[in-house]
Amino acid sequence: MGGAALDMGGGGVKAPDGGWGWAVLAGCFVITGFSYAFPKAISVFFKELTREFGVGYSDTAWISSILLAMLYGTGPLCSVLVNRFGCRPVMMVGGIFASLGMILASFSTSIMHIYLSTGVITGLGLALNFQPSLIMLNRYFSEKRPLANGLSAAGSPVALCCLSPLGQVLQYKYGWRGGFLILGGLLLNCCVCAALMKPLVAPKGLQVNGKAHDEEEGAEGVEKKKPKAKLLDFSVFKNTGFVIYTVAASIMVLGLFVPPVFIVSYAKELGNEDTKSALLLSILGFIDIFARPTCGVIAGLKWVRPHCVYLFSFAMLFNGITDLIGSQAKDYTTLVVFCIFFGLSYGMVGALQFEVLMAIVGTEKFSSAIGLVLLMEAVAVLVGPPGAGRLLDATKNYMYIFLLAGSEVVLSAFVLGTCTYFCVGKNKSSAPAHSLEDGTVMCDAKTEFNDEEEKGAREEREMETMKTAERELKEEEEEEDEKLEGVGPGSATVDSQEVEKFLKEPHHKVDTVVTPETCL
Repeated sequence: MGGAALDMGGGGVKAPDGGWGWAVLAGCFVITGFSYAFPKAISVFFKELTREFGVGYSDTAWISSILLAMLYGTGPLCSVLVNRFGCRPVMMVGGIFASLGMILASFSTSIMHIYLSTGVITGLGLALNFQPSLIMLNRYFSEKRPLANGLSAAGSPVALCCLSPLGQVLQYKYGWRGGFLILGGLLLNCCVCAALMKPLVAPKGLQVNGKAHDEEEGAEGVEKKKPKAKLLDFSVFKNTGFVIYTVAASIMVLGLFVPPVFIVSYAKELGNEDTKSALLLSILGFIDIFARPTCGVIAGLKWVRPHCVYLFSFAMLFNGITDLIGSQAKDYTTLVVFCIFFGLSYGMVGALQFEVLMAIVGTEKFSSAIGLVLLMEAVAVLVGPPGAGRLLDATKNYMYIFLLAGSEVVLSAFVLGTCTYFCVGKNKSSAPAHSLEDGTVMCDAKTEFNDEEEKGAREEREMETMKTAERELKEEEEEEDEKLEGVGPGSATVDSQEVEKFLKEPHHKVDTVVTPETCL
């Protein structure tokens, strides 16, 4: 496909920061919503599944766990496929897989069939959509990227608010089998979103000049200019900022998803009704919807964007402290206040996590970097909530799991902030005083270095195309001069004689008007 080649080498095309990018953002919004909200939304069918197959709640909970494990754990596979085939075809196949898994699950006769169909197949399909959509968003936006990331991340709480009530209605009217079948058809919209992911194409003039330049240089030059693209680039681990980010994100995920899982049960434990307890998640999601794009706008400010790593560290610290304070909640009002602040901090983390990664590794290596980060986080996702559940079984007290989750997130904030300041920021402090002004405009030394390299490479390509165009114009001018030289000498003498006569003869009919313009 034509898009595959461009996806592999799309670094030379400048991000439009708008135009078709807004359509790409809309597709990314929907994909993010399906990817994060779907594992939580299908939990409304778990009660009926326990009756159908005679299993416990822990058995049905594995469906969501497998879905999330596939979403995170298949990151490197997605990176390889994107680098090999391009974003659009991978997303098309992923949309078909996501839909097929839910359709097959509607015909299941055991819980194991649902693990394989909904968990593995649908999970793989969502993973093949989620990661490429983020890669395309990174390619279409540069200056407005923080805002774009915030808006796309808002798809998760919006989809959760829509899919959970929809699942309840479908279960009531059509049962779990009919609900799974309809949700499978709904997931075919991932293919529509994939169709929006149009690969970036260089302007026609640059393409023509580039081809002419390649022909002049010959086959050897072409081979040197187009090295074989790596399917999975492990050189990102040489970037100190990336290593720090990966470690901090893995620690953060251990406790980040614990409060939303247990908040409803915590409220019921305090003696609140089911409807009032479920309302807490709605409050959390509503705050989250507005927190993500707002944080994206703030992160895009000129004086904030260079320090987005520290803003992300603050968001994690805010989230962890909220968990620690929320562990002391004793009534419903306190839990409502906790959900408001948790939704705010959770939205900040969601809006910044991929923006910071894009800023650290740059556009060229983002497809490999996100796959490796998600693989590391997959382990934490599988360990975090089940570990908190075991702690709850042992202590019978929700306070301890909130304290554990908060301490893990606070630890990740300190790891990211302090290590970035001392390991990466050290390069800036060693610079001379007159260059400190430029150094403070960097959120990460390696990030800026990558951006400068990309700009330099882009400028070199533009200069080459300009030189080629000038060379072609000179050749055309030389051809025209040769044609003019071919005109006979007789005609040239006649022309010169006519000019001399014209100059000698007086021209009385011509009146010259003296104005400031004619004087000049």
